[in-house]
Amino acid sequence: MGSGGRTQVAFSPSLTPCVFDRDPLHAKQLVSLIAEIGYHALSTDTPEEALRLCRHGMCRVILVSGENSNHDDHDFLDRIRNEDPGVQVILISRSYTLDSAMEAIRHGATDFMPHPVDKVRLKRTLDEIAALYDQKRRVRELEAALLEDLEFHGIVGKSPTILEVFDFARKIARHYSNVLIVGPTGSGKEVIARVLHKISPVAQEQLALCNCSAFVDSLLESQLFGHMRGAFTGATETRLGLFEYANGGTVFLDEIGETSLAMQAKLLRVIQNREIQRVGSPEVRRINVRIIAATNRDLKRDVQEGRFRQDLYYRLSSIQIRIPSLAERLDDIPLLIHFFLKKFNALYHKSVSGLTRRAQTVILRHSWPGNVRELENVISMACMTTTGDFIDLHDLPEQFQHGRASEADFSDPGALRLDAVCFQHVETVLRMCNGNRVRAAQVLGISRTSLYRYLRSSQDNCLPLKAAGASAA
Repeated sequence: MGSGGRTQVAFSPSLTPCVFDRDPLHAKQLVSLIAEIGYHALSTDTPEEALRLCRHGMCRVILVSGENSNHDDHDFLDRIRNEDPGVQVILISRSYTLDSAMEAIRHGATDFMPHPVDKVRLKRTLDEIAALYDQKRRVRELEAALLEDLEFHGIVGKSPTILEVFDFARKIARHYSNVLIVGPTGSGKEVIARVLHKISPVAQEQLALCNCSAFVDSLLESQLFGHMRGAFTGATETRLGLFEYANGGTVFLDEIGETSLAMQAKLLRVIQNREIQRVGSPEVRRINVRIIAATNRDLKRDVQEGRFRQDLYYRLSSIQIRIPSLAERLDDIPLLIHFFLKKFNALYHKSVSGLTRRAQTVILRHSWPGNVRELENVISMACMTTTGDFIDLHDLPEQFQHGRASEADFSDPGALRLDAVCFQHVETVLRMCNGNRVRAAQVLGISRTSLYRYLRSSQDNCLPLKAAGASAA
């Protein structure tokens, strides 16, 4: 019977303990005891084999039995934590003391039991671990279901800022009009443009994409409007431009703020007159395309400073969508991680379940100057290289492993909000004071009440101090 008089739990099939004891007879006795409790156990007489079983996902609980020194036990615990911080370790020793038990737990042990083993206590501990794993499994299932509900044509989010974007996109996509998408680099402007086309009345027509910053003026003109054979050196054949190619559909002009004033004048003609001329041709051709433009620049300021045509700006910005930076939607990071894991598990034929707690902490503290694209690249690389069921700190890029990920990239003025910088400073002072809030308040020059209010506010607003203690995604 477990604690509270419970009968045999239903979690045992999901939990396979491994017994590590250098004495095969002792190991066999412990395996038999575990079988009586209701769990099937493996056994080994070497730490390397125990680590191998964990590495290959064959067990998530290790019972370390035998007369090992405290140093040996702590060394094994450190090796397990480096291999997979999610593995639960139970130490069993004849030399049990309260101090040795506390020291083992500080090194990462789940429990420390005296020998001979108390069957009731062992069952209760294994039942609790099995229940914990079962709870995590059910949480992952709920997250998967939630992901489906919160996915908007390949974009996921639950924060108010991104949900507003989804709602506005649904409304304007029904109408055949030009749109300007504004947002920082890597925030998902092209993805939104694809969605606008996908759910528009012309979804069955072509979508053409052009990065305006990738071409000099002469090549951009040829790319957009097409050219006649012999129009310039190297023009060996007549080619359609993107406007003709996508006639009846949509043309996406990324980084439109990088175009020259001369090119802007030609684009304005397309919008106003619905006509183009191929390079080297006198013929005017009628077209009907929807233009979706995107920029990470402040076009209103560029208009004031003479770098962008005012008439083109007003033509494009009559309908404008602003994509928030990832720093403005920190609540979405766990959901995005789950989404990218699902994507890259399928791509790399992996079965990564999530991130360890310490990897999550570093991920959530990062300022993400590269926004969603940077997060996607980090998860892609980690998913590709990890050998375990969970992405750990050593699977992340080097800057995350050396504590530099939490530093803001101040070359990007949108890297951190002012309140986030303040909370980051409070967190730094708390660490310096080893969590002593009285001392931290003195260093910060504020009252203890003000500090508590600050910490409570950080939790309410999901700022980095809350993120540091976030649970698994």
